[in-house]
Amino acid sequence: MSGTSMRAPGKGRNYEIFWKTVFFIGLFTTLFGLYWATQQVDYVWRWERIPSYFYYEDEVHITSNIEGSVTSIKQQGDDAIVIVRGEDNESERFEVPASDLQVYEDDSVFVGDTIGIEKEWKMGVILEGLFVTLKVSAIAIVFGILLGLFTGLARISQNPALRLSAITYIELIRGTPLLVQIFIWYFVLGTLINNMLAQYDISQIPPLWFGIASLAIFAGAYVAEIVRAGIQSVHRGQMEAARSLGMSKYYAMKHIILPQAFRRILPPLAGQFISMIKDSSLLGVIAIRELTKGTREAVSTSLQPFELWFLCALLYLLLTFAFSMFVQYLEKRMVQR
Repeated sequence: MSGTSMRAPGKGRNYEIFWKTVFFIGLFTTLFGLYWATQQVDYVWRWERIPSYFYYEDEVHITSNIEGSVTSIKQQGDDAIVIVRGEDNESERFEVPASDLQVYEDDSVFVGDTIGIEKEWKMGVILEGLFVTLKVSAIAIVFGILLGLFTGLARISQNPALRLSAITYIELIRGTPLLVQIFIWYFVLGTLINNMLAQYDISQIPPLWFGIASLAIFAGAYVAEIVRAGIQSVHRGQMEAARSLGMSKYYAMKHIILPQAFRRILPPLAGQFISMIKDSSLLGVIAIRELTKGTREAVSTSLQPFELWFLCALLYLLLTFAFSMFVQYLEKRMVQR
């Protein structure tokens, strides 16, 4: 928190109290109106089911792969050792919890019959989607920064090839919707790349990486313009002073210009990457199970759209708020230096 007062200049304490009261009345009225509207439809809130979409206990059926009979069941601690022997004298050994054993000695079993049930904790679809969103966003941010920094420097380069390449890339990416770029990466470039890899017996690239590439390249074009504006905002005399001290252009850019530019571009960079975290919700269209797609799947199976979409929005808010706080921390550290 900064020590700067947020009170409007020339306004008294009563002015602040009155308008803050108006704000909270409006906020609570909106929330109550939403609650009242949900009571007018035939809908039952089931918040108690939400934790199961983060972590749940699943029942895994242990099944027989051969046809035969149960020849032996021995207790070993809390587990039971089951031996199934087939007609060709082949046998299978199973270790299942004794409390969930589903067969007895001399029982006949067929392929696919359940021998026992084992319980194990599994990650829910929403938690899985949250981790995918985090992974996609983190990798895309790193590549977006590298690509944007290089393109931003190329954009102000005196080399015509670098400058024209940067302009072409920036205008091409900024002039087309992100959703269309995701489709191009997945259906066009992804198909071409994977077909070429298949010809050389190289494993295929998963759709996740085409999604990350589309986000990183999209963000990189905007970061490039932010970097360019940041560098050009540093007074030209800074570069001239560094060169007069005998520094090469590379070292002057690295040690003099970029540190100053970085302090200025940090807030717009944060806004760009917060926008990218939210844009990652589009990756669901190419079958990447990120947070939005995971929520959509949970809604389709549970028929709880109200709770789950509120939860989805809250999780995105937490992600973007945490990122915003991290950037503010970086800004404070840079100011203190």
